[in-house]
Formats: sequence, structure tokens, C-alpha cells
Amino acid sequence: MMELPVLDRATIQAIIDDQLPDEVVNQLVWQALGYRYDAVSGRWDSSQVAAEWRDRYPEPPNFIESRPATVQLTRSIPPENKQLLKEVLGFTGYKIGELKPRLTRRATAANWLLSYLKQHPN
Repeated sequence: MMELPVLDRATIQAIIDDQLPDEVVNQLVWQALGYRYDAVSGRWDSSQVAAEWRDRYPEPPNFIESRPATVQLTRSIPPENKQLLKEVLGFTGYKIGELKPRLTRRATAANWLLSYLKQHPN
């Protein structure tokens, strides 16, 4: 695991602007979900992960490549937080020519992370 940037609005904007590698986006979500990598054992520790995630994904999923994992991520955003990308960052969506699964999944991860920040201030 690499050192991650601070989880703040600037980092989330960088996700939307495709300025962070997909690996970093995944790791930010994994960290927020509670997944921890144990370098000694070479295994993932999911003991801090909520049961609905741990049961389905004992190891952290690749949210950028996995539609089912991204759908679960979307469903886990509380309804009042579904529009945070628009409300907080002014993000109006990608243009028609930019619509690609990879970018829309990054936007889902970014919105989920904004929701996480709202629910877990400092």
C-alpha cells in the first residue's frame, strides 16, 4: 500500500478530475470502509469492516473495475447525500463524450467519500 493523500475536498476534486490513479481511489475507499492490509501476514484484515461489506467482500473490491461493488457503494450512500458532488463541488456530471464506466465509477467513489466525510467529520 502506498501513502495516501489526505481525504479532503481537494483530493475528491482530484478524483473527479482524473488526477489520481485508480489504485489510490480504491485505497481511499478501502481505508474509509475499514480494510487494512497486514504486510507481515500478506493478508487483508477486514475485522473493522461493516458486515454488509465484509460478508460480500472479505478482501477489498476494485471499485473502478467492478460494477457490482460500485452498485453496492452507490446504494450505501444515504439519500440525503446522493447529490454531494453537485452541492459541495459543483460537479454537474461528465459530458456525453466523456461518459465511460471508469469515470462514472470514479464519480461514485468520490460521492461516497464526500458522504463519508460528512458522516465522519474529523
